[in-house]
Amino acid sequence: MDKDKLSSAAKAIVAKQKGVLAADESNSTIKKRFDSIRVESTEENRRRYREILFSTQGIESYIGGVILFDETLRQSNQEGIPFADLLSGRGIIPGIKVDKGADSLALCPEEKITGGLDGLRERLIEYRNMGAEFAKWRAVIEIRERDVPTSFGIRANAHALARYAALCQELDIVPIVEPEVLMDGSHDIERCEAVTSGVLEAVFTELDAHHVFFEGMLLKPNMVIAGIKCTSQEKVQRVAEATLRCLTRYVPAAVPGIIFLSGGQGPEDATEHLNAINGMGPHPWQVSFSYGRALQAPVLATWKGREDNVTAAQKIFLKRCRLNSLACGGKYNRAMERAE
Repeated sequence: MDKDKLSSAAKAIVAKQKGVLAADESNSTIKKRFDSIRVESTEENRRRYREILFSTQGIESYIGGVILFDETLRQSNQEGIPFADLLSGRGIIPGIKVDKGADSLALCPEEKITGGLDGLRERLIEYRNMGAEFAKWRAVIEIRERDVPTSFGIRANAHALARYAALCQELDIVPIVEPEVLMDGSHDIERCEAVTSGVLEAVFTELDAHHVFFEGMLLKPNMVIAGIKCTSQEKVQRVAEATLRCLTRYVPAAVPGIIFLSGGQGPEDATEHLNAINGMGPHPWQVSFSYGRALQAPVLATWKGREDNVTAAQKIFLKRCRLNSLACGGKYNRAMERAE
């Protein structure tokens, strides 16, 4: 493990109010996105869409890293330049999603466990040779009844996250650790805070037990938000306060960056919540974003699979990247959405 290399790379991803573009949708997930705009999910359409994102001029000022899917890491732009080289040539660090998705936890069918540890060391070596400098693993924590998630389900996912992170650092790859407490359900914000607290405590206990170097990793957590079916949706400031309580209590100051997932929030809500959290700073970590839908939804809606819409789609993508970068400094407000 090269601790200096890991630490430098982790800091670079979130330096200067930059965030991470999550462009690691599986083929089944991006098919759903394409279905919504009536575009067929062919390999070429997926390649072209990612090329539109990655070639947008100016995003290097706001995006420090991009998470790629296996297929995308193996693809190139129209000039034949591999996407990893295209990104790194612009000062954007390429990364890779390495988990194999979530499935039912044995004997606990209401809970999920993420797979992909088998053969991970070998896959990481291949991805590193292809240019990936960081990796991402997502654990899925659902809130259902009062007894779900169980402590066992949380510990199982925390253990898998720690094993993944240790394997990454063994190979000088920065691990992004993503324990996502889902927004689905009718739970209130207090329930989300309690579950998120338990998850973060378990995750960092396991990371420490597996000798993970905190200075060479990034955390990708959920914000503390009521479930989408909850009748009481809290104001922005309440979300920021609850989220920061969890982070302050359970995330070591040694971690260089926290990059929030959007988790199904709308683009404006995700940006506003990020801004409120940073407005309560300074914090011991860089607090930034690793958004997928919250960056891409307006792009897809503008592009619609048509080449004559590419310029407009790239313009709105650049705008969303810039607004989220401003939110990293607590300098965003909703009025900026109407500008331009």
